[in-house]
Amino acid sequence: MDEPPPYQSVLDEVGARLRGLRAQRGLTLAALSEATGISKSTLSRLESGQRRPSLELLLPLAGAYHVPLDDLVGAPEVGDPRVRLTPRTMPGGGTVVPLTRSPGPLQAYKMLILDRGAEPDLRTHEGYEWLYVLDGRLRLVLGEHDLVLGPGEAAEFDTRVPHWFSSADGRPVEILSLFGRQGERMHVRAKPRT
Repeated sequence: MDEPPPYQSVLDEVGARLRGLRAQRGLTLAALSEATGISKSTLSRLESGQRRPSLELLLPLAGAYHVPLDDLVGAPEVGDPRVRLTPRTMPGGGTVVPLTRSPGPLQAYKMLILDRGAEPDLRTHEGYEWLYVLDGRLRLVLGEHDLVLGPGEAAEFDTRVPHWFSSADGRPVEILSLFGRQGERMHVRAKPRT
């Protein structure tokens, strides 16, 4: 025996909502038909559940009642949009806070990086990374480049290139990191400074 789709109960309640709204507003089927251009028989069948609601029918009704479409449908609420930040200690000191809550091709992190010493310990791994310095000075060693980035500066690189980063001046540095494990590149659209 086939189970009804999970949204069936939501659809089943639309008729009662429509009937309730019409009664609340003190409208007759004839008045609502005139306001929406939907026939009285169609409106009656919608309210009794004998006709399935469609966008072509619900949009004019939402307009006539001056309510969002979600109010007519009784759409289920979406999940909690807040990201629960759970800081983790990084090897070698510092803190990393994952900012994305579900697995996916791109992950975002806020990192507090401490001074890791003057001698770089270069690493490589699959992926592509984009770093943005929020506060402090970041020393980034990338292949043969030894760079210092300040607040507002960004770098992006293929993580298969040997790399390492640390505080540039002994004080903690705060960065945002976007990382794609499969090598996805970030697309930044910004106007150049003049």
